[in-house]
Amino acid sequence: MRKALVRTGLAAAATAAAGSLGTDPRSRWYRRLRKPAWQPPAQAFPLVWTPLYALIAFGSARALTRGDGQEREAFGRALAGNLALNAGWPALFFRAKSPRLALAEIAVLNLSNVALIRRAMKADRTAGAALVPYAAWTLFATALNASIVRRNR
Repeated sequence: MRKALVRTGLAAAATAAAGSLGTDPRSRWYRRLRKPAWQPPAQAFPLVWTPLYALIAFGSARALTRGDGQEREAFGRALAGNLALNAGWPALFFRAKSPRLALAEIAVLNLSNVALIRRAMKADRTAGAALVPYAAWTLFATALNASIVRRNR
């Protein structure tokens, strides 16, 4: 499990780094967007994402060390696709300045989260449970993204 945890930890850290490079909540464009009153302050996002990435690494490592070889390979591919979607959202939202495109992308990420949790649960219930907070936060982010799209037509 240790080797898998190192690999998934590095993958999660790379995803976090890519996402943070794409995020710019201080940009003039972003500050001018109309946002809902229930949006958390910018400081909350790294406080939430840090433990979520740790849970992704932990749950993924458990899933990768259980089940047969085909299941592990399928989970690894699903994880790679999921992390690519995760890292891509900030670039679409902040860099491309396209909340609509980011909303479409995060909808696909939500589907990917469901598939990832299902695969993890099949391998190990604890692994699947560890990924649930990530999926829940992404659903919250989807609602926030949708609200920004509605308010800024």
